[in-house]
Amino acid sequence: MSYVSTRGVAPALGFEDVMLTGLAPDGGLYVPDAWPEFTGSEIAGLRDLSYPTLVAAISAPFMDGAVADLSGIAEEAYAPFERLVPLTELGHGLWLLELFWGPTLAFKDYALQLLGRLLDASLAARDSRALLLGATSGDTGSAAIEACRDRSRLDIVVLHPHGRVSDVQRRQMTTVAAANVHNVAVRGTFDDCQRLVKAMLADSALRRDLGVTSVNSINWVRIMAQVAYYFAAALALGAPEREVSFAVPTGNFGNVFAAYVARQMGLPIRRLIIGTNRNNVVARFAETGRLSVETVVPTITPAMDIQVPSNLERLLFDVHDQDGEAIRRLMSEFAEHGQLDLDPARLRQLQTFVTGRWFDEPAIRQTMADVFRENALLIDPHSAVGIAAARATEREPDIPVVCVGTAHPAKFPDAVEAATGVHPPLPEHLADLMERKEIMTVLPPDRSAIEAFVHGISR
Repeated sequence: MSYVSTRGVAPALGFEDVMLTGLAPDGGLYVPDAWPEFTGSEIAGLRDLSYPTLVAAISAPFMDGAVADLSGIAEEAYAPFERLVPLTELGHGLWLLELFWGPTLAFKDYALQLLGRLLDASLAARDSRALLLGATSGDTGSAAIEACRDRSRLDIVVLHPHGRVSDVQRRQMTTVAAANVHNVAVRGTFDDCQRLVKAMLADSALRRDLGVTSVNSINWVRIMAQVAYYFAAALALGAPEREVSFAVPTGNFGNVFAAYVARQMGLPIRRLIIGTNRNNVVARFAETGRLSVETVVPTITPAMDIQVPSNLERLLFDVHDQDGEAIRRLMSEFAEHGQLDLDPARLRQLQTFVTGRWFDEPAIRQTMADVFRENALLIDPHSAVGIAAARATEREPDIPVVCVGTAHPAKFPDAVEAATGVHPPLPEHLADLMERKEIMTVLPPDRSAIEAFVHGISR
């Protein structure tokens, strides 16, 4: 299998080079040149596999033999998880897929624990080093740091928007006392952080000199590693004989795109229900076909406080039949005018299985309160958006809807307590988090300042 850029200019690469490159040199994102397809009988044959073995089976076609001990790496990656892909019934045909029982209490652990180990294995085989550069709206940063801390061949620099992540999210990043971990608080929004990372990844000289790659879902491996939990949930609820729908809270569109990939691979997903907050760029796109930038509004769901969802470009590329020239035109239009429009025929095609819903803060708090009252279950505000989206969408008989739970409630204790009256405690391994010493550097949203910092740590 080879990988092509969504903008059609960069040369095709193999799996390891895509993993180590991150963003394509032409500014696009890498995707496989074809989707691996599983038959119904092949999907049924995955049902009794352990989760690490399932990850290896789903990921192997994307790797084309590039990783020698994939099963062993997957076993090691998921060993630190307290629970793996548990499903909790919410009633009325709804289920919650709890993806927050990993080391940093967020769904990002599923991809980043695997990516960190795959990078380490690849760099060891090449006898080289890499500098991992990432932007986070909260959870990616801590998950990436946890996966990469103390690894001798990796340095990691994570940019987060100063004052726009929760205290728990920030401290999970800034209290890690590892020599290869570097936190930067950018005086701006997540979109500023992502713009800076993309600009630096697009600088071929910088990438060559410092071995820079990305830990964001810009990196294809992040998407690939998330596909397996959609298979796991669907199999548990009767796939392939039974269709399943998923309600996914989203900001940067990576988690939704992983579900889309699972569907393209043959998983019987009837509908993808996209949930967003007031920064409803993705929900508006699903409804109107227009992607337009507005002002980012800070909310109690900071992972969704985004106006430029990078992974949407991968979806656009696929629905345009991998026409890189068409995507270059669209993304140029978006860069120049802050707006692009999907043509009506392609929008209608998407709307046969994609629905967008958005919610303001009172509605999110009400959903948190309702779930606690009905199920004695605390959920974080992002997971509440997914559940609210499922409840707001007309459901089809006998097709279960799986709401993707993305973060542990203890990561957003103030929001959870305000909605339910209950303060969610941190798990034991993080009980002293609020007393740990923080280490971070505050910088302006300026590329030269960030580059100077990166060069400083690489000397």
